[in-house]
Order: sequence, then C-alpha cells, then structure tokens
Amino acid sequence: MSESPSISNEELSLAAKIEAMLFVSAEPVPLQQLSQALDVTTSVVERGLKELEDALQTRGLRLQRNAGRVQLTTAPEIASLVETFLGLEAITHLSRAALETLAIIAYQQPVTRPQVDSIRGVNSDAMMKSLLSKGLIQESGRTDGPGRPILYSTTPEFLQHFGLSSIMELPPLAAPVETEPETTELLKG
Repeated sequence: MSESPSISNEELSLAAKIEAMLFVSAEPVPLQQLSQALDVTTSVVERGLKELEDALQTRGLRLQRNAGRVQLTTAPEIASLVETFLGLEAITHLSRAALETLAIIAYQQPVTRPQVDSIRGVNSDAMMKSLLSKGLIQESGRTDGPGRPILYSTTPEFLQHFGLSSIMELPPLAAPVETEPETTELLKG
C-alpha cells in the first residue's frame, strides 16, 4: 500500500483552518475564540473569513454572522433540496401578523414588547410567544426603565430562515410616502 502525501497544519490556508473549526462547532463562534485558537489577531481572522466567504460562493455552504459570532450554514438557494434530503416538512409560513411583529423586532432591535405593541397598535403577546417558540426571536436583556421590561432581538435561526448572512443585509426601510393634500379650487361667482 502506498501512502498518500499529507498536508501539514502549517501548509493549510487560514481560510481552511477557520472552515474546519466552524465545521465542527455546533454553535456560532465568537471571532475572539477563533483568534485565540489560531493565535492571530481578530483582523487576521476577518481576512481569513473574507477569503473563506469568497471561496464558499460557488459551494453549498455560506458564512452567517450575528452579534460578533460566525458559523457555517447551508446555502439558502438549496434549502428545499436539503429539506427533501432530510425529510423535513417545508418551512412553515408566518402569518401577516407574525411577519409584521418580526419585522419590527428585526429593524428596531433590541426592542420591548410594549414598543412593538405601540408600533403595531395591537397587543403582540401571542405573536411574540409564537416567534419565541419558533426560535426566530430571543430575549436579549432588560431595559433600565420601570419594571425592567424584556428586550427582544432576532436569532441566528432568523437569519437562516430568511437566507441572510447578517442583520446588515436587511433591505433598507422605505421612507413613508407622503401624499399631496388634495387642493380644492374656489369658484369665484
């Protein structure tokens, strides 16, 4: 039997090393943890992540960033293929009310339930519970105000569900369209 030539750890690119660490990690990894494991600065890790991100564009994986953490996920373009392969049910569709609540949280995060209620104009308890149970939002702290209400923000699952690699990829909010008041002409008689 002949031995195949092997590549040593030192010969692997930074991107390959980062890919391997993200591959074995079950959770999103803080950049600082990657930096410590590789014994390089976080700016060097960022360069490696950029190189890896570029390399993954033609493959079935993507990098997903959220709150200073990064992880490998499947490419959103092949979600239906992966669901079929794994025998998963199709992604559940969110109701209009759930999407409305989720959009408010995504754009205003961190946000309290009373703030969401104020924007929506209705009680959002049921929608918040539904989004929490689906793992699309999470409790992310408390305010310093009276009663110390819970702050909510989106999760990495939210990013996966909508095929985003970062919250920064959300489309910009459209400015409200101002309607011109109708002018009535006075008839002079």
